[in-house]
Amino acid sequence: MFNIDTFIADCLDAVNKDPTNKTTAEVMRRAMSDPSEVLAALGEPCEPGITPLYQSSKLTIINLAWKPSTTIPPHNHAMWAVIGIYGGREDNIFWRRIKDHPGGLIEAAGAKSLSTGDVCPMGKDIIHSVTNPIPRLTAALHIYGGDFFEAERSEWEAERLTEHKLDIEEVRARFSN
Repeated sequence: MFNIDTFIADCLDAVNKDPTNKTTAEVMRRAMSDPSEVLAALGEPCEPGITPLYQSSKLTIINLAWKPSTTIPPHNHAMWAVIGIYGGREDNIFWRRIKDHPGGLIEAAGAKSLSTGDVCPMGKDIIHSVTNPIPRLTAALHIYGGDFFEAERSEWEAERLTEHKLDIEEVRARFSN
């Protein structure tokens, strides 16, 4: 049975043993082996939102629910991440910086669709955009190898793919009603 306090303790233990996302990804895979248990423990999301479950300089764990047909523009995390979907789906486009190009322009480098039960580890240099392509909320647990809310990060304007500083309050607003 999934228990959020045990999950947080297991994530903290994993980060203390291994500062990369490899061991933490295994914790997430165990949790997502039965996403219905995660859903039962956290409850069916009724509205979009970012709910911090744990936050420190070494680790942030977020319960995230986001609106149907929403796209989040390209952004980085400046830290490793592990995403586990416990309800719904998200489509990721992965981006890379164009070498020797001023202004931080990026180009598409791959894609991955995640469905209920899927886990996706991401390295600290990953840039991705995300879409919820289904007509209902998507729910996921996100683990970050640092303080998600305090880290300086970048976001890329969706049309011209130009880089600018990410505003965490704008991110919060995207995940609200």
